[in-house]
Amino acid sequence: MHCMAPEKEDDGTATSPEPQPSPSGRSICSSCRRPNPVCLCHVLPPHPIETSTQVLILHHPHEAHHKLSTTPLLIRSLLRATAVTGRRLRPGLSPLLDRSPPPSVIYLFPATSSTPAVDISDLNVQDLTRNGERELVLIAFDGTWKHAREMVKASEEFLQSRFAVRVCLGVDETVSGGSIYDSELILRKEPFSGCVSTMEAVARVLRVLDPNGVEVESMLIGILREMVRLQAGFLKPMNPRPKLLKKAKEKEKKMMEKDEI
Repeated sequence: MHCMAPEKEDDGTATSPEPQPSPSGRSICSSCRRPNPVCLCHVLPPHPIETSTQVLILHHPHEAHHKLSTTPLLIRSLLRATAVTGRRLRPGLSPLLDRSPPPSVIYLFPATSSTPAVDISDLNVQDLTRNGERELVLIAFDGTWKHAREMVKASEEFLQSRFAVRVCLGVDETVSGGSIYDSELILRKEPFSGCVSTMEAVARVLRVLDPNGVEVESMLIGILREMVRLQAGFLKPMNPRPKLLKKAKEKEKKMMEKDEI
C-alpha cells in the first residue's frame, strides 16, 4: 500500500510514471493515485519515512471511498503505516496486533464521561514499551465522528484484551463549530472545535512519540496543506444545511425576544 517509487532511467535519474486514465475518463497519476490536476507527488517523500511507532488505521468502509480521505496519503508517506477496512477491530484483522510477544497498543480517541483518555503529552512511552523492549502500535479510527464512535465502541472488548491505552489530543467537545485542520484547512466541516483529520492527528501523536517527530509532523502537515490548496480550487461554495439554518433562526429569534424584555 506504500507509494510506488518513481521509475529510474539508466543514468539513475527519476522520472514520473505515465498517467493512467480512470474509469470516469480523468487522467490519474499512477504514483499517488490522485487525478493529475491535484497530484501530490511533488510533496510526497521520495521514499516512505520510517518511524519507531507502527501506525494502524481502521478505515470505515464509507470513508474508504471518500475523495478527501487522508488515510491513503498517510500510508504512502510512512513506511510503518498500514490500513485495514472494517467497522471494528477483531482478532486476525491485522497481524500487527497478533504478534508474540504482543506489542504495546495505544488508540487515539477523545475522552468521554465514561471513558477517560491520557493526553498524548502526558504519555510515558518508556513505561509503556518497557524501555523499548516492546513495539508500540498506534491505532487511529478513520471515519465520520459518528462512525468513529461506533467503531471504537464495537472494538472496546478487543482493545481491552490488548490492554490498549486510550490517548487524546485535548479536543474540547463542548465547543461547537470549528473546521478540519484547525480552520486553516477547511475542506470538511467537523462537529466541534479542534477536530483534525486522521493524518493530522497521527502527525501530532508522532511528534511526541517519535525521535524524529518534529520532522515527521512537518512533512505530513505540509502534504495536507498542499492537498487543501489544490482541492480548494475545485470546490463549489457550500450552502448552509437547512437544519443548521433553522437552528440559527431560532437562536436569533430567542435573542431578539430576550432584548425586548
